[in-house]
This record gives sequence, C-alpha cells and structure tokens, in this order.
Amino acid sequence: MTHAKISHFTTDQQQLARVAKALAHPARVAIIQLLASKKTCISGDIAAELPLSRTTVSQHLQELKSVGLIRGDIDGLTVCYCLNTELLEQVHQQFTAFFVEATSTTCGPEDACAC
Repeated sequence: MTHAKISHFTTDQQQLARVAKALAHPARVAIIQLLASKKTCISGDIAAELPLSRTTVSQHLQELKSVGLIRGDIDGLTVCYCLNTELLEQVHQQFTAFFVEATSTTCGPEDACAC
C-alpha cells in the first residue's frame, strides 16, 4: 500500500493497522505481557526475562515504542520501559468495536452463506 492510499482510510483504521502490525510478533506480545505483569517501569534487563538476545529485545522494544505502545525514559545509562496505558485503553476500545462489528453479521457456519 502506498502512502497516498493510506489517506483513504480513517485515523482509527490506520491506528489499528499500526498496532496490529506491532503486535504481530510473539516477542512483542511477550514484552507487553511482561511490562503489564510488573505493573511498574522496568529499567533492568528485559532480555533476561525472555529467551532472546539483548539486541533482539532492543529491536522489539523500539518497534513497540515507535507506535507508542510503550514508553522509554532515559535515566543516565539505563532506560526505564513501561506501558502507555492511555493508548492501550484507546486501542482496546477500538479493537472491541472492530470485533463487535465484524461478528455482528448473520452469516455464520449454520447459515447458507453464498460464499
């Protein structure tokens, strides 16, 4: 999809696509779950908690940070990562509305769908 065509989609559709793409890797899902389970910022070695190298974890953290799902504040030589709960709540509401709309159709396995 070219950049010009992206403008034909709503802001919500663009945001959902960006977030879905960022969450499309199990390591990124694991990072979100790790940060959520700690309920605080993590300035330690996140790679120690995951079966990945520091470099790989760093790349995944940058991807999550670039879409705004996490925040990373530099404190001296360490970076403190935490969830952007405001954005997560907004995206949660958008995904909920998306799936409610997508599943509200009457065409299902028991119906005689023409497709």
